[in-house]
Amino acid sequence: MKLGVPLGLLHPAAWKDVAVAADELGYESVWLPEHLVFATDLSLAAYPSTGKPAITPHTPLFDAPAYLCWLAAHTTRIKLGTAVYLFALRHPFTAARAFATLDTLSEGRALCGVGAGWYEAEWRAAGLDFATRGPRLDEAIQIARRLWTEPAVAHEGRFYAFPEVAFEPKPVQRPLPVLAGGDSPAALRRATRLCDGWISMPHTPDTIRRPLATLARLNPPPGFSITVHAYDVKTPADLAPWTALGIDRLIIRPWHGTRDAVSSLTRFAEALPPP
Repeated sequence: MKLGVPLGLLHPAAWKDVAVAADELGYESVWLPEHLVFATDLSLAAYPSTGKPAITPHTPLFDAPAYLCWLAAHTTRIKLGTAVYLFALRHPFTAARAFATLDTLSEGRALCGVGAGWYEAEWRAAGLDFATRGPRLDEAIQIARRLWTEPAVAHEGRFYAFPEVAFEPKPVQRPLPVLAGGDSPAALRRATRLCDGWISMPHTPDTIRRPLATLARLNPPPGFSITVHAYDVKTPADLAPWTALGIDRLIIRPWHGTRDAVSSLTRFAEALPPP
């Protein structure tokens, strides 16, 4: 089971140091969340299942693929992923270009985690219909896959239409891995139907069983990967129940806060049994 490291709940000033440390310590991947914009009106900011605002409007936001390109320049082997990128808030040309650039500059280390999103105000601000975010994302994924692999692409669809275009350079990875995020039935169907894998919301070993069972019923294709966020893992001893589930990647946060992130990653790596 591969281990990933999330950056989103850390202060941005620490992202580079944590990414470099994770790279040097042998962690498999590092992950950035993203939003395009926050509205100052919090009436639409309640996070699903909590009923409480999940954002602070003045939180600094960064373009995730661009920031990961910068981290690529400071690392050598660690994979660079988004968890998750709101792919359909941009035109497919823009989103596909961002990840093709990241994959090229990182020499094949990009992981394109995508999601339809939960934050309606963001879609309204961008002038897009929140109710159609799912099918819009599905179409955008299909277009991006063609742009990344075909010499010339024309498209006529529900949300996007364009004449034949060329798109270069192609990503280094063939295919560039796309992981669908989210625990809803629609997200799980999207993952198995259009993507190379699935990336979960935060879970415990008990709560992850239901979406894993749903995925199994959907019969994912060969090579399909399962990535799970597990913020309750603090020591290597906590990995055992996750390993037993047979997932491919676990994103862990073994620190208590930004100040001890690097030291906690170091202690965790040093305590892992030899491979």
